[in-house]
Amino acid sequence: MAYTLTNRARWGLGGLAVLILLPAAALASGSPFLIGVVTRFLIYGLAAVSLDLVIGYGAMVSFGHAMFFGLGGYAVGIIAFHTAEAGPIFGWAGSNAALVVWPIALIVCALAGWLFGYLALRTRGVQFIMITLAFGQMVYFVLVSLQFYGGDDGLMIPQRNELPGINLESPMVFYYVCLALLTLWTLLCIRVTNSRFGMVLQALRQSERRAINLGVAPTPYRLSAFVLSAVGTGLAGVLWANYAGLVTPDMAAWTKSGELMAIVILGGVGTLLGPIAGAAVFLGLEQMLSSLTEHWLLYMGPILVLVVLWGQKGLFGKLLETRHAD
Repeated sequence: MAYTLTNRARWGLGGLAVLILLPAAALASGSPFLIGVVTRFLIYGLAAVSLDLVIGYGAMVSFGHAMFFGLGGYAVGIIAFHTAEAGPIFGWAGSNAALVVWPIALIVCALAGWLFGYLALRTRGVQFIMITLAFGQMVYFVLVSLQFYGGDDGLMIPQRNELPGINLESPMVFYYVCLALLTLWTLLCIRVTNSRFGMVLQALRQSERRAINLGVAPTPYRLSAFVLSAVGTGLAGVLWANYAGLVTPDMAAWTKSGELMAIVILGGVGTLLGPIAGAAVFLGLEQMLSSLTEHWLLYMGPILVLVVLWGQKGLFGKLLETRHAD
């Protein structure tokens, strides 16, 4: 146990060191655009870690998780729209303060996660996959129908939210904010999975009947994990809205859920750190292949299939998996 945990920590600290030094290296090499590219990877990594919490540790294959990504982004976009252009929302003048807007967005995602999770957890297996897909598509079509908020075209966000003493308009500052939030969220998820709560969650994954016989009620544990995952994915949506300056219904589409799931599988299910590396590989391949051909998905598909067939733990699962002593 000690060796594997130390091994994962070593890879994690090494990756963190590289990410901390990357902006300085990008500026020194005359490639400042890399800061924006890697910021995108950090945001997707945050969403992938959150999804891995329910897939890898709770055995809940959610194929609609992008709905929380979209809800988090739209909460930021709608508040920004009312603050800058459309006047009060529910009698509130609005705000551009991150310490106000971001908690509101996360509360929206938590409530949605509780509602959809409570309903979805009445099912199991393929039915769970399909009902989360249905909820995700429902959210997608609701966002499309909001013509006041741009409909298919989405919403432009005139400026990033404001943090006291921190200039989020600076690409480098925003990069480090995303890195800090990804690091803190990953540490929180690791702490959760190593806690008694996490052990029970994994016991339910391995044998639900045995866990129930030991006196465990499955739904509260699974629902809590689902809500926590929804909050993390929503936080990624909040950061994306600030990064892109635009929110669209596509953020909640099933294709986005598929991307997040592919990232988790690529990096290694049930490792937490693996999906972060998976996000880097996936987005790196996307960037490289799309620069070569507009039909890049024709090449991405077989690559993902080969990873699933020949590396059942993903590209990094063997390096990052942990084994607990009996």
